[in-house]
Amino acid sequence: MKILIVNGPNLNLLGTREPEIYGSVTMEDYLSYLKNEFGSDEISYYQSNIEGELINRLQEDDFEAVVINPGAFTHYSYAISDCLKNINKPKIEVHISNIYKREEFRKKSVTAESTDAVISGFGMKGYKLAIQSLK
Repeated sequence: MKILIVNGPNLNLLGTREPEIYGSVTMEDYLSYLKNEFGSDEISYYQSNIEGELINRLQEDDFEAVVINPGAFTHYSYAISDCLKNINKPKIEVHISNIYKREEFRKKSVTAESTDAVISGFGMKGYKLAIQSLK
């Protein structure tokens, strides 16, 4: 299966950004782990701090399923939500932290209704759980 993992703003800082919330593992290290764990699948990764770049990548349509962590765009990007609505493939939204135990504004996801499921609060393991559920 060709799986695209898409991360939004500030997730390029995983490993150093607020490790008490997001952990100390970099996305590059975890991506290596995922590729090893799911060796029969093709896992590609894209990260951007720019909303339009995320939308452009999702519209490339070169994958069979998507795992997306929209980062802060989760809470207000109707543009990403609309893009996800138009992808007729399995889509899982992932959040490293439990967004329901965080600040009030983080408890609302405008992108979730455009995905098939949401995984929140399992740390980096959420990406693995998302891939397992896609298979």
